[in-house]
Amino acid sequence: MNPSGYPLTGFRRLALPTVTALTLAGSLTVAVAQESPIASPAPLNWTTQQDHQNMKDQLGITKLRPGRNGNPNATNNPANYDPALANPYPDLPELLVTRDGRKVTTADLWWQVRRPEIVEDFEREVVGRVPKNVPKVSWTITNEATDRVVDKLPVHARQLVGTVDNSACPAIEVNLQMTLVTPLDAKKPVPVLLMFGGFGGGGFPRRAGEPEPTNRFRGFGNQVFTDPPSTEQLIAAGWGYATINPGSIQADNGAGLTKGIIGLCNLGQPRKPDDWGALRAWAWGAARALDYLETDPTVNAKQVGIEGVSRYGKAALVTLAFEPRFALALVGSSGEGGAKLHRRNFGEAVENLTGSGEYHWMAGNFLKYGADEAKFGRKTPGDIPVDAHQLIALCAPRPTFISYGIPEKGDANWLDQQGSYMATVAAGPAFRLLGARDLGVTEDYRTAQKPAVNVGLLDGELAWRQHDGGHEDRTNMKRFIAWANRLLGHTPPGE
Repeated sequence: MNPSGYPLTGFRRLALPTVTALTLAGSLTVAVAQESPIASPAPLNWTTQQDHQNMKDQLGITKLRPGRNGNPNATNNPANYDPALANPYPDLPELLVTRDGRKVTTADLWWQVRRPEIVEDFEREVVGRVPKNVPKVSWTITNEATDRVVDKLPVHARQLVGTVDNSACPAIEVNLQMTLVTPLDAKKPVPVLLMFGGFGGGGFPRRAGEPEPTNRFRGFGNQVFTDPPSTEQLIAAGWGYATINPGSIQADNGAGLTKGIIGLCNLGQPRKPDDWGALRAWAWGAARALDYLETDPTVNAKQVGIEGVSRYGKAALVTLAFEPRFALALVGSSGEGGAKLHRRNFGEAVENLTGSGEYHWMAGNFLKYGADEAKFGRKTPGDIPVDAHQLIALCAPRPTFISYGIPEKGDANWLDQQGSYMATVAAGPAFRLLGARDLGVTEDYRTAQKPAVNVGLLDGELAWRQHDGGHEDRTNMKRFIAWANRLLGHTPPGE
């Protein structure tokens, strides 16, 4: 660490002195030090494999266990789908016991001691740390219109770009892309659901008088819906919506780790083991979007929620856990790295997140838990100091809706709906401690069985519902809106 407080390999570098001759009065010549800047290395343009190998080398890992094959009939390392074999590590890390053994029985002890301990473990070992020197973002409206409609309802629509200051590394540009749409005739600021715009989401509304699209009821995988698009449901309920493009924040691959916001903060150089991964970067981008939403007079900034499906469901959960300004979340089909327990051996496994295909979502340190041979020995998912129930608990007491579909429609068993339900049950004590209501389940998480499809546990701030649709949460949107309206005290138009 240098005197300025920044690592020499970090965001800012000290200039090294050079020696020059200076003639003073009396013809005395002395050597004095002058600072001259040293150019930073050019940003790396590595492949995913190069970056993954670099992290293994940093950690001293020589062999990782391979990720599971989602096909249960595969001959090469198939995923387990036998419930009898699903819980090799049945005991989860303690939620309400501090590291020094104290039981957490008060909100003060949670906020001041236990919660910071859990945050530290997640940041160091699982999702990574956001650098203290992340550059500022300046938002600009690039397109604005009040002649647009969502379904037949008039709206105020704008497209925005959040330009990240890249003066420290001009070779890397990061421009966050967001769309914001609010009801045109709202009498007061409205709640807004900020959605990670994966899988084709986030289009600008059509003009009034233009024909409506013919594919409104078709979705990902050509699924046919009975409910309108989520955007239409939100506007009809007197909400606004915003979409943010995750790829404009950080690429969804390992080759992108020396680019995007992670690469910009590292001046295009490789991550260190506890640096943030893509999930935390996407969550950071959502928080910067919220910075803008707090300035928009049509938005009730105290009632902004975060939503995502699949990998963006993971990001939505991470966002609510680490950004206290978000009021609530809809976490869709998030699976391993989201609401699913790491310790479960069912479907997607930790080893899938430590291999080269998905490791970029996580901190580099997470690779340790898929290691068979390394300088530190062998580690398993049972060695991770935290688990998904604690990630859900970091959201407490704010409303948190865990959503899944069914395998028959494409929300595959790979996601481990049962393991996610167990995590949600196990998170309940933190919600109750803080005066919020959990699922109302009395069974121990080890034996609790998820409710039947379309039976929602929606009475509390912690909610669960497995709908009869696929890999999406549109099928749960009307339940989410009704649940959120009740908790936020929002009355839809006409009610």
